[in-house]
Amino acid sequence: MSNMEKTLSIVKPDAVERNLEGEIKEIFKNNGFQIIKEKKIQIEKSEAEKFYKVHETKPFYNDLCGYLSSGPIIVMILQKANAVKENRELMGATNPKDAHDGTIRKKYGISIDKNSVHGSDSVDNAKIEIDFFFKD
Repeated sequence: MSNMEKTLSIVKPDAVERNLEGEIKEIFKNNGFQIIKEKKIQIEKSEAEKFYKVHETKPFYNDLCGYLSSGPIIVMILQKANAVKENRELMGATNPKDAHDGTIRKKYGISIDKNSVHGSDSVDNAKIEIDFFFKD
């Protein structure tokens, strides 16, 4: 089990609003992920800005931060072998229109912004993102 990794998953406001958290958690569990920790929170825009700092030069940055802080979210630490890569495959493309059948975003995503889930894009970022929400 040397490849055991942790990744951060966020069920975004659009999915929480539609009560999809249970279904999304089931998808993770059915795909071999363990949910190590989870909590439902609402963050301030200033916190979203810190969280998405890597995107601050991009045109969508402000909307992204406004959106993530627009309603309750569920933050989870997922664990399994190759968790980062496998979670990204399971989520599907950022734009739900481009996502493959069977992926979370294909199934639930509404738009590029309202794409239901966030997942860390690298092992290094997973550590940073997990610490951001779960400072022990």
